[in-house]
Amino acid sequence: MDPEVVANFLFEQRENAPEDLQQSFLTIEDYWDRKLWHQLTDVLVEYFNTPASAPQRLPLFKHFILSFSEKINQLRFVTLGLLSATQCSDDHVRLSFFNDLTQKVNKPASQDAYVYALVAAADVKLRLQDLAGARKDLDTAESILDSFDSVETEVHAAFYRTNASYFQAKADFGAYYKNALLYLACIDLESLTLEDAQSRAYDLSIAALVSDSIYNFGELLLHPILESLNNTQHSWLRDLLFAFNRGDLNAYNVLESNTSKAPLLDEHKTFLWQKISLSALTEAVFRRPPHDRAMTFQTISQETKVQPHEIEILIMKALSLGLLKGSIDQVAEIARINWVQPKVLDMKQIDSMRLRLKDWDSSVNQLGNWIEGVGKDVWAA
Repeated sequence: MDPEVVANFLFEQRENAPEDLQQSFLTIEDYWDRKLWHQLTDVLVEYFNTPASAPQRLPLFKHFILSFSEKINQLRFVTLGLLSATQCSDDHVRLSFFNDLTQKVNKPASQDAYVYALVAAADVKLRLQDLAGARKDLDTAESILDSFDSVETEVHAAFYRTNASYFQAKADFGAYYKNALLYLACIDLESLTLEDAQSRAYDLSIAALVSDSIYNFGELLLHPILESLNNTQHSWLRDLLFAFNRGDLNAYNVLESNTSKAPLLDEHKTFLWQKISLSALTEAVFRRPPHDRAMTFQTISQETKVQPHEIEILIMKALSLGLLKGSIDQVAEIARINWVQPKVLDMKQIDSMRLRLKDWDSSVNQLGNWIEGVGKDVWAA
């Protein structure tokens, strides 16, 4: 590009910029004139991240940045493109912009930038209800990401965020839950607004409860995002998750009335009862010492509040889901459990484990004393 044309364009943009940002254009022109591409990219990204720069992002990108795009880091180039696209008039224009951007960076040396732009295009397609198109782009992005030894976390974060949005739109709650947590693992939670954090915590909680593949909420219960629901109108949802985790039927009965506030929970009331019953069963097994896990159907019925004729189905469901391992004696109506799936423990459950350890320690001491008593002659010999 002709230096004089660049100088005139930057002068025009400087005149249109807020007074406190005009100095940035002098720096931009200086770095461009001296071909300091890395420094120029840094100052442009900083400028574009300033809210007041919004009206000038698209003109700068189209008439200035594109002229030297080959000379700068392609991932940063896409970052500038994403910031510029926020000023597109609508999603159709924005999608066209992203399509051009993905084509420009689709080269062997810049596949990370290509994935970053492709995921942005998929995100717009989701908003335009083109789920098939979004899935195609996300599958392409995923296959490229799988081939990398390492990639910038911002690329992974964008992929997991958009992938989670896709699965949420498809009502695939298990896949949404997994991808949403992976997204949160890739970002600094402080970068989320309080509203965004609360929204994500709410959506994750709902997904965990209604998913037919998630029976262990440990990762979510330990995640700081859940704290954003404290002292809000959705604080009951956090309490409900902990009630499910410990199989607390009494707490569930108290909190159940709140499920009508969440349409998805209201639609899945029957399933939620089945799920809390399974949790109550695993908790009943967990509380028992390993040598006392042969439970009659009657005992299980009392612990889970499930009708006796439905107990066998409940146990078979738990076995098929991998929540328990063991066998069923249908004639004697006894379930013999030898393993229960580990899960996050609350303080009450930890105290229960402490008491069991004390009992075990006492049993070991008693066994030691007995061996010492009956084996005196042996020790003496």
